Formats: sequence, structure tokens, C-alpha cells
Amino acid sequence: MIAFSEYDFLRRFLKQRSGLILGDDKQYLLESRLEPVLHRMKVPDFSRLVALLRDGTAPVGLADAVVEAMTTNESLFFRDKNPFELLSSFILPELIAKRGPLHTIRIWCAAASTGQEPYSIAMLLKENERLLGGRRVEIVGTDLSSDVLARCEEGIYNQFEVQRGLPVHYLLRYFTQVGDNWRISPEIRSMVRFSRLNLLQPFGHLGTFDIVFCRNVLIYFDSATKSDVLTRIAGVTARDGYLILGGAETVLGLSSDFVAGSRRGFYVPRTSTGAMATAAK
Repeated sequence: MIAFSEYDFLRRFLKQRSGLILGDDKQYLLESRLEPVLHRMKVPDFSRLVALLRDGTAPVGLADAVVEAMTTNESLFFRDKNPFELLSSFILPELIAKRGPLHTIRIWCAAASTGQEPYSIAMLLKENERLLGGRRVEIVGTDLSSDVLARCEEGIYNQFEVQRGLPVHYLLRYFTQVGDNWRISPEIRSMVRFSRLNLLQPFGHLGTFDIVFCRNVLIYFDSATKSDVLTRIAGVTARDGYLILGGAETVLGLSSDFVAGSRRGFYVPRTSTGAMATAAK
């Protein structure tokens, strides 16, 4: 059983390192997720864990392991459907109309988890290849967890995972069966580049994106952290680009850098010349 003082320290440690907010009643969740870390890293108990993290004598990888163990990595293909329908029916055609034939369309999935979101986008773009008119596409998937990024790179999903949201014709067209699992095709895999990134740290080096997916991650942050992340996302979003958040997330009361788009489900930079007109429709 973890002591309250130890739990309090770990709550503050996790907020500082990842932005994750844990309530007063999440001791069981923390214990259940960190006990495997203690066993793997040969740390005898939570008291020793806290001491190692507090005085800076933790073995290499322990702090990252603690943060990654507490990260929620729930994902599925074409999750929530609406953002993908919006992408194919409205955002992508509008974007193509604004971009020259030599422009590389850049899309950032800021919380890639095990890769289903960026790979869903890649498959959707492949299905709309004619609309792209030969334009190159680069999808960047980032996540805090090294473990889930390794799964992204591998591109292998079990039967349960491919049955969650993935249309059958996509499975047959873009996956190859490997034993009881399914491996995504090299064609789709090559469209996505993965890298490790903590959203609390600078990410300007990623460059500018036409579309940013940042779904179902802000809900774990407090208001100040949400505002900070949104401000910095605005800095890497094209002036006439698009931001897509999770269904339970909003910029209202958090950011003046984005305004609601002309259709429900996305936001555009306020600095966009068309943003105010779009939002007013």
C-alpha cells in the first residue's frame, strides 16, 4: 500500500514530467500500473521508488518507465469516425484547392499511441489518391511512450485490434496476415514517420503542418497546460491549416489562437485570413 506522502510526490512528478493530472482517489490505478515497473527495475517498494526519483539517483530509464506506465494508450482504427469523414469530405478537398501541385501535405498526429490514428489517415489518403493530384504526403506520429512507438514501427496488430473500427476492405487491401496477426503494408507504413515527443517540451523543430490531430490527450492536462500546448500547436500550424481535437476537447476558454471552423469538429488559426469569415458562417 502506497503512503499518501509517496502518492502525493508521484502525482507531482507525473504532472511535471507529462502533464498528467491524478485525483486524490487514483492510488489504486497508480499502484496497479507501477508495480510491474518496480518488479522489472528491481525496486523493492514505493518508498524506495520515491527516494530514487526525489534525490536523482534513479537508474537509467526508471523515470521514463514510470511516466510511460501511467500513460493511457487506448486507440483504435478510425476512432470516432467523424474526424475522418470530415477529413475526406471537407478538409482535404479544401486544402487541396489551396495548395500547389508541388506542395507536400504535412499532417501531425500528436498522440499516436500504438499507431492506429496515423495509419487510418494514411489509408484514407491512399483511398483519395486521385484527389491528391500527385502531391506528396508526410504524416508525423509522435508519442511520449517508447514502447508504443516500437509497436507503431512494427505495424503489427492482433485480430481484436483490426476488428475495432477497421473496415474489412481496408484490412484486405492494406494488411497481410502473419500467423494470428496482421501487418500493415509497406506502402502505408512508408507514409508515416514516428518519433518520441513529450508535448510539454518544445516541438517547433517538427516544422509546419497543414493539419494537426491532437485528440484525447488534452483531457489529461490542467487548464494552464492545455493553454500552453495549444499556443505552441498554433506555432506549428499553417496559417490556413486545421486543428482536430477529441470529441470532449475544445479551445474555448483556453486559447485565442484558434477559432471554430465552418463545420463542427475542427478549428482554424485565428491569424488565417479566412478564419474569421469561415467561423462566421
